Amino acid sequence: MSDAKAKSEAGGGESTFTVIVAALANLGIAVAKAVAGLISGSSAMLSEAAHSVADTVTEVMLLTALKRSGKPADEDHPLGYGPERYIWAMLASIATFVGGAVFSIYDGVHTLIAGEELGNPLVSYVVLGVAFLLESYSLRTGVKQVRREASRLRVPDTYYLRHTPDTAVKAVVMEDSAALIGLLLAAGGLLGGQLTGSGAWDGIASCLIGLLLVYVAWVLGRSNAQLLIGRPLPPAVRAGVREELTSVPHIVDVLDLTTLIQGPSEFMIAAKVDFRDMATAEEVEWACEEAEAQLRERFPSVRRVYLDPTPGRGQRLRERQQPGS
Repeated sequence: MSDAKAKSEAGGGESTFTVIVAALANLGIAVAKAVAGLISGSSAMLSEAAHSVADTVTEVMLLTALKRSGKPADEDHPLGYGPERYIWAMLASIATFVGGAVFSIYDGVHTLIAGEELGNPLVSYVVLGVAFLLESYSLRTGVKQVRREASRLRVPDTYYLRHTPDTAVKAVVMEDSAALIGLLLAAGGLLGGQLTGSGAWDGIASCLIGLLLVYVAWVLGRSNAQLLIGRPLPPAVRAGVREELTSVPHIVDVLDLTTLIQGPSEFMIAAKVDFRDMATAEEVEWACEEAEAQLRERFPSVRRVYLDPTPGRGQRLRERQQPGS
């Protein structure tokens, strides 16, 4: 097994573990929040329960994405199944919007209009405290993976999280961060209701939780949409690709460069390359093999390299100036 493949499988296994931890945490939290919401009569707690249910569904879809996108290329799918990850991740963002945001906003508005009778909030406070600890552990797992990958790529953590093609980890970190904020909002709604005797605070908290989920769903949906449409490698990486190609003997220039992210650890590179005019067919073949080896060495996630020998501008001008051309 090559080092690049080993690193890819290790990263995939780490992403799977991160998602499983988040799924188990959210499933237990969802049940506890629902019970606490029914006992206390808090709409914010019920919204948080919907939030956790949506997160659990999201994690199940992300696990499906990780499994299906890892299938090897075959005759029907010669470029592999990597992009399928982003289809399932897109569905997961829709689940976050429909299952969490819509219910939370509806329940909050209903509470503001119809009001609610406040029950004993003690159970809700206990559940919120336990949920905060579990969500913090789940978030810590995701953040640790982000920091390791960012360190390996030598980029800031926030830059990696913003641009990573591993949307499963991005979803876990964003949803767990939103969950912690949502827990604080729910606690604030309960406290406001206790101090004022009004259920309006609970309704406001529920609406804010819904708006928070709308934002998370929008960010994740946009990231997956960009990757489904076809996102190139970052400019710095593209510059590195050009640098590697032009460093190979017999390669004069890179006339056109196309890069595509096909998965978290699957990059494709296609380029029109101008070779030295006097290079033999054997030298061109050797240069192509050497260029691919160098690219894979510097960028382990490169899976496919296609180089098209193309006459440079100078050669085309000389051909036009020849008699009879």
